[in-house]
Amino acid sequence: MGTTTVRLNDEDKALLDMLAPEYGGRSSAIRQALRNLAADRRRQDALRSFLIEWDTEAGPIDNEEITAMADRYGL
Repeated sequence: MGTTTVRLNDEDKALLDMLAPEYGGRSSAIRQALRNLAADRRRQDALRSFLIEWDTEAGPIDNEEITAMADRYGL
């Protein structure tokens, strides 16, 4: 297992201290945050690929379609 040093400002320390009890400690909270960040990136990459494929197959999405999707999905 590796070790990484991270410098935190006071606000970040307070956030970490708030999360640590829920995740079993500061290190576990940071590991969970890293996993969540990676999962977000994978979702963003999948969405980007989907939109590129959609654009290739169906053409670009117009502003009305974007607005309708945002309304439908609460974005």
